[in-house]
Amino acid sequence: MRFVRDGMAIAAITSMVSLFSAGAVAAESPFASLAGTWSGSGKIKLEGGKSEAIRCRAYYTTNSGGAGLGMAIRCASSSNKIEMRANLKYAGGNVSGDWEERTFNASGQVKGQASADRLSLSIDGGGLNGRMSVRLGSSSQSVSISTSGSAFRGLNLSLSRG
Repeated sequence: MRFVRDGMAIAAITSMVSLFSAGAVAAESPFASLAGTWSGSGKIKLEGGKSEAIRCRAYYTTNSGGAGLGMAIRCASSSNKIEMRANLKYAGGNVSGDWEERTFNASGQVKGQASADRLSLSIDGGGLNGRMSVRLGSSSQSVSISTSGSAFRGLNLSLSRG
């Protein structure tokens, strides 16, 4: 269960952050274009070489005049369901924020850098450390995560609007 708590929290954060990146083309308010619903699927990498398919649906709202992003993400795999909430702030190319995974009662921080086509983040909390890389296309995002300190070893996820 620990890998799920850590992994799904990161998956949710990754989804949120990748969606934030899609809005990074607007220098003053990168979150504005993210408002609404997003969905996608991918695979969780687990300790011992195992993997599991996952599907996520995300809901985003902007706040603080566009400098903030509130999010709620629900993910499901064949054996688990996750409910993630987070708040992010963007200022001068930097991203910071807090996340909370409600099903497994985990929480932590996220920080990093954003550009128009890429996002690089570090994630801390819930007993793990992780790195996240997000690449952006015109209508989709791909997210890659690697972690230590948990049975959750990584994630690859693709998201699109709708």
